[in-house]
Amino acid sequence: MTTLPSIPTELEELRDDPMLRGKGTFRIALLIPLCGAAGLWAPSCISSAQVAVEELNRTQGIDGRKVQLIMIDAAMEASISIEETVNDLIETNSIDAIVGMHISAIRQRLSKVVRQRIPYIYTPLYEGGERTEGLFAIGETPEEQLGPSIEHIQNEYRPRSWALIGNDYVWPRTSHNYAKAKLQEMSVGLAYEKYLPFGLTSMTRFVEEISNSGAEAVLISLVGQDAVAFNRAFGKAKLHDRMVRLSCAIEENGLLGCGAKNSKRLFAASSYFGTLPTEANQAFKEKYYRVHGDQAPVLNALGQSTYEGVHFLAGLMEGHAKVWRDHSVSDALPVIHRSGRKQSSSNKSERAPIYLARADGLQFEVIKEL
Repeated sequence: MTTLPSIPTELEELRDDPMLRGKGTFRIALLIPLCGAAGLWAPSCISSAQVAVEELNRTQGIDGRKVQLIMIDAAMEASISIEETVNDLIETNSIDAIVGMHISAIRQRLSKVVRQRIPYIYTPLYEGGERTEGLFAIGETPEEQLGPSIEHIQNEYRPRSWALIGNDYVWPRTSHNYAKAKLQEMSVGLAYEKYLPFGLTSMTRFVEEISNSGAEAVLISLVGQDAVAFNRAFGKAKLHDRMVRLSCAIEENGLLGCGAKNSKRLFAASSYFGTLPTEANQAFKEKYYRVHGDQAPVLNALGQSTYEGVHFLAGLMEGHAKVWRDHSVSDALPVIHRSGRKQSSSNKSERAPIYLARADGLQFEVIKEL
């Protein structure tokens, strides 16, 4: 069982000792889910961010200061109030920036709290449409990720109708609205649609409903452990014999949790996979395993996003320290930064390509650039 990497500074220590808040280091609040449905992402996210910090600290850090990570639990199920915690840390000058790898519902709450006081880099795939100044969403959107992958599945397998299932918050609902428009455009039917609360222990009922719906393809927008539970129930029912599955959020940790026998005919669309055969990923993997060793948490899209997010922050502060407050993802600045997804570029319009992968045992085989 994978354990969490060591946490550089405990949040309680930072609060209790004002001396720790000095200006000798550049402190990044790394907001990731440490518990709940999305908690299985944490080891990969922490480990990947630590690689970026190690790289930066071998040179000039950020703003000429050594970089330090402050871990904060950003799970929906967390016992702390994320808004109060972040506001307190900003008010006491305890953090200099945020790198957030959490669900969009948390981002929407925090965007009202941060208010351009410090840079906020939001790293995972998301629903798009973020326009808050001082907040930079660097992940892919449904238009980039979901549209081409649905087209490929439709052209390859010709399902007559789809089922849509996701957690009940903004990203799945927005993604499914996009998917429904896409299906209508292709004259394909919608057989089922459902949104679930986080943390359901049994998915049997919903798998049975999908089985009875007549759908021949399923779009899964469940998060973390919820996706694992669904795919286990799906595999137990052997629905893969007559349905194909697609997800934009299932990654390598989730695949391990599902198990090989429950992942047949399961496809994922993403701008990053651990098996991606690119020069950028090869360089990232070499650094990752050099820092953490061969038994490190698995590489995946969400983990890579924290690595890229820390480097994006460094590039933002190096090139745009005086103007970042007046910009957002909608008028993106040309930030040069390292990434495991793509080679560094100053072209702000150059987005990382999207790939379609098929579950092959306990890893994803990249089959196509979309």
